[in-house]
Amino acid sequence: MDRLQALNVFVAVAEAESFARGARATGVSAPSATRAVNTLETALGARLFTRSTRRVRLTDVGRTYLAEVREILAHLQAADDTASGAANTPVGQLRITCPQEFGRIHVAPLLIEFLDIHPTIRADVLMVDRLVNLVEEGFDIAVRIGHLPSSELSAVRVGQVRRIVCGSPDYFARHGRPRTPGDLARHSLVSRAADSASSEWRFDADDPRAARPDTRLTVSTVAATIDIAKRGWGLSRVLSYQVADDLAAGRLERVLEAYEPDPLPIHFVHVEGRRAAAKVRAFIDFAVERLRRLQVLR
Repeated sequence: MDRLQALNVFVAVAEAESFARGARATGVSAPSATRAVNTLETALGARLFTRSTRRVRLTDVGRTYLAEVREILAHLQAADDTASGAANTPVGQLRITCPQEFGRIHVAPLLIEFLDIHPTIRADVLMVDRLVNLVEEGFDIAVRIGHLPSSELSAVRVGQVRRIVCGSPDYFARHGRPRTPGDLARHSLVSRAADSASSEWRFDADDPRAARPDTRLTVSTVAATIDIAKRGWGLSRVLSYQVADDLAAGRLERVLEAYEPDPLPIHFVHVEGRRAAAKVRAFIDFAVERLRRLQVLR
């Protein structure tokens, strides 16, 4: 019998003033209850009960020990109740990491709606375009865009996006539209310095017409590359969701669609799998259902 069970038996025997009744209350046999109390007394080096043929009574040491054990068991029960509540009821701090633009466009609007539904949850969102280690940096959920390496993380797919080339109608009116990647050498290109894939403008390596043109301008944010493209200075290469509204409104136009690489999957990843806290399961269920409806992520 472990120490915790022995303490529960001790309390039951003390309250019943009987080994037999205390044993029944805790679901063990009378000999097991007696052995548990004897083991406690041996470990403590003190008698907890005086025994007679009819009843058992607490010693002075036993009465003091009973009060302390009751308090300990109450704290343990409270801790169990808290943990059980966190596992089954969405409560506590939810920490999410995601790419900057995906966070601004999609995660933030979903999150404020989610927080309105669950007032017992607080949220902390880190929007950065780098791979965040969930365990080491203490995050519950991450949004990953791209193919996932093998790992022990649980993943839920929410959609996909493409890497596209776009420019403004005014730019195309002045400079024409590229028909193949090779044509990009004659165009002004703007890319994001932190994104090597965008900076190199890679296309299908197996296509003899593919090219890796140099960019004339590099900036530090996706938003800046898009803004420069909308101003008509040059072409930008971005993820399709980042300019979905601009494409729909005609502020930007898409080119070289036939040369676009395969779509990139979008996943929510988290650590605990089916044992994840309720706050994690609740947000993923809430967000995934809504994101999968979006045409721009199909």
